[in-house]
Amino acid sequence: MISRLPADLRADMHGTTWHRGCPVPLGDLRLLTLRYWGFDGEVHEGPMVVNASVAHDVVGVFRTIFAARFPVADMVLSKKFRPNADPNSKQSETGAFNCRPIVTPAGPGTAMSMHSYGLAIDVNTLQNPYVATDGYVRNRYARPYRDRSQDLPGMIHEGDVVVRAFAAIGWEWGGDWSSGQDYMHFSTNGC
Repeated sequence: MISRLPADLRADMHGTTWHRGCPVPLGDLRLLTLRYWGFDGEVHEGPMVVNASVAHDVVGVFRTIFAARFPVADMVLSKKFRPNADPNSKQSETGAFNCRPIVTPAGPGTAMSMHSYGLAIDVNTLQNPYVATDGYVRNRYARPYRDRSQDLPGMIHEGDVVVRAFAAIGWEWGGDWSSGQDYMHFSTNGC
C-alpha cells in the first residue's frame, strides 16, 4: 500500500530523519506498507518511506522478494542519524529514507546519501554489511557475514532474486562496487 505521510509520522520525522536542508521535501515522500517473510518463517508487515517517484517500483520489488520468500529480518522506519552512535548493533533492519550523510566502514562522510532523497534502500543490514576493500567491517556482529561464499538466510548474492528485482527497476547494487562492497545497499544511481 502507498500513502502520503500521515500527520503523526511527518511530526515524528521532523527534526529526526528529516530536517531543514534535506534535499527532498516531506510532501515528496510516501509511506509504503509492505508484506515480507520474516526469519521466523511468518508473514509480517512493515513500513518504509521512499521518494514518491519510485514508490510503485519499490512495491513491485518487494512483491517479487515476497513471492520468492526471501527473508527480511525487520522492516522499520529509520531513526535519527547519530554520527557517534555505537556501530555494533545486533539489529538487522531493512529501511530507506533517512536524511543523512554517506556512511562507510570508516564512518560518516560529508556528502549526502541517496537515502536522503528516498532513493536508496538497505536490506538486512547485519547479513549484508559494507565491507571495505581491506575486508574491514565496522559492525563486529556483521563481520561473520563478510564471507560471501556462505548462503545464510537474508544474505544477498550476485544474481539472486533481490539483485534481479532491483535491477528490473534500474537500481544498482552496492555489492557490485569496486571500492568496497555495500551488500545491503540498492539505489537509483548506484551511490
